[in-house]
Amino acid sequence: MLAQVNSAAVIGLDGELIRVEVDISSGQVNFLIVGLPDTSIQESRERVRAAIKNSGLTFPLKRVTVNLAPADLRKEGPAYDLPIAVALLIASEQVSCDLSDALIIGELSLDGSVRHTSGVLSLATLAREQGIKTLFVPASDAPEAALIPDLDIYPIESLFALYAHLNGMQPIAPYREILEFDPNDSAPYAVDYSEIRGQEHVKRALEVAASGQHNILMQGPPGAGKTLLARSLPSILPQITLDEALEITRIYSVSDLLENNSPLMRYRPFRAPHHTISHAGLVGGGRIPHPGEISLAHRGVLFLDELPEFDARSLESLRQPLEDKVVTISRVNGSLTFPANFQLVAAMNPCLCGYHGDPVKECTCTSTQIMRYQKRISGPLLDRIDIHITVPRVEFEKLSGNRLGEPSSVIRARVERARAIQRERFKATSLQVNADMGPAEVRQFCELEEAGKQLMRAAMKQMNMSARAFHRILKLARTIADLDECERIETHHLAEAVQYRPRNQE
Repeated sequence: MLAQVNSAAVIGLDGELIRVEVDISSGQVNFLIVGLPDTSIQESRERVRAAIKNSGLTFPLKRVTVNLAPADLRKEGPAYDLPIAVALLIASEQVSCDLSDALIIGELSLDGSVRHTSGVLSLATLAREQGIKTLFVPASDAPEAALIPDLDIYPIESLFALYAHLNGMQPIAPYREILEFDPNDSAPYAVDYSEIRGQEHVKRALEVAASGQHNILMQGPPGAGKTLLARSLPSILPQITLDEALEITRIYSVSDLLENNSPLMRYRPFRAPHHTISHAGLVGGGRIPHPGEISLAHRGVLFLDELPEFDARSLESLRQPLEDKVVTISRVNGSLTFPANFQLVAAMNPCLCGYHGDPVKECTCTSTQIMRYQKRISGPLLDRIDIHITVPRVEFEKLSGNRLGEPSSVIRARVERARAIQRERFKATSLQVNADMGPAEVRQFCELEEAGKQLMRAAMKQMNMSARAFHRILKLARTIADLDECERIETHHLAEAVQYRPRNQE
């Protein structure tokens, strides 16, 4: 007898409908799975056989053929265990029901219990797009699947529980939970900016960066506070919206990084990969591509500490995502695109020993070593970083003083006012922040007065700026003007923006 059940595969961040076909025929006892399955799916033969027997059901001692259609799409992962088992029970006439309007996913344990599966949010989105109303998922994944409205979500604890439900012996109640999302929930920030002593000019630069989602590079000696400042940046970023939270959750669901007690990502991500990370780990990749760190930092912060120590190929691969806000990974079978709308925050020492230009400790590097160290970061990548700021060592008086700085909540309020101005400015476009502006928007929204034009003319001549750097200064000045709630870019806004450019432009 032939039986068919709907399941799904995750390709990139999207779901792809998979039809699980099971045929039971007479002949030599065998259990075959075809349709380009990977090793984990081939192993499901033993999991399905043991789960059916240990659930008190009958595994047919005949020739069993399972086809995962379409056959030209490679499948991976153990999420097909449950649909294979259900289709097998239907084909062996142990279950009698119509599942044409249902989608089933789940991994089976040997005792028949259903285990967690990654990518449930993408699969639930696929079900709604395909007009499928019923979704059978592992019980632990039901809250995540319920984030997609207009679906009947059935939490499955075990294969026998689903068997009893389908046969009408013990119906399972659909999962019902009202999503509670408060954008004002306090996030677990590393530290409040009021506790960071000194470095007021760096805090100002980070405030500007947060207001327009500009990339920033901090350079200074070891122990000056670069990492602490970077890790505190999320505390002044605007509160996350529900749409942004769902975007982030989808990525983390596919990557199987969601927290067990929360199906929804409620805070902006902060990703800080070590410099030994591989190219695929940073950008994304693999035989079947998966998101990398730059996609996991979507709508949040990607912090690269010790920037020159990262692999040169990995750093150069950041250039396209910084411009396009997406990363495209090409393979023989096609290309996949992952979102990568992150804010880059990088930190580095000025030289190998870290003390070049330090007024207290003498640098032990030669000029050649300093130049070689700084040249590890290419000019085109540096050109894509809007703010370059020096982080000097903090004096004893500031470290030992009791005076607190501005709290993060006050700075965040200014940042959110600046973002509100930008949303109003770009409401007729697809843009959201000043850093996203193209040449047309720069010409429209970053008009300079005559004094500002003269300042930029002099700056471009002295600093030998590229056209990209020129536009980035204008976008930065627009953000600074938004922080001051000024309609026009004034000369002092432009002057501050110019100060954030590196002095050794080539």
